[in-house]
Amino acid sequence: MYMLNAQEYHPEKIQRAIDMLYVDRKNEFRELSHVLLSPKAISLMPNWKEFVLNFSLDVEDAFKTWSGQTPLSVNSPQKALTLLRQLGHDKTSMNQLAHLLNLSYTLSREFKEIYRRLK
Repeated sequence: MYMLNAQEYHPEKIQRAIDMLYVDRKNEFRELSHVLLSPKAISLMPNWKEFVLNFSLDVEDAFKTWSGQTPLSVNSPQKALTLLRQLGHDKTSMNQLAHLLNLSYTLSREFKEIYRRLK
């Protein structure tokens, strides 16, 4: 799902919020992009930050299901497995996977807070 395409988000505010978030979270964006995208894809993809942010928003949405805040949907198991497989590829411990989940969750929460304050 492309979370940024939801009606609640406006393109111009999205870009401003991403730019503001990127100033402070450049390392987190870079770390997640290297896990989710190949180096060639990063160089060819002008909207790689939006891709990373969409992934992070999906992680936060999935966490709401995992923690019981929202009910299970038909796609919940597939979504969870996809997220975990993408982040867990070539990792050797649960700590590494948890670190990436935390990065994703934090980016999502901070983006939403910045976006909210821009209104």
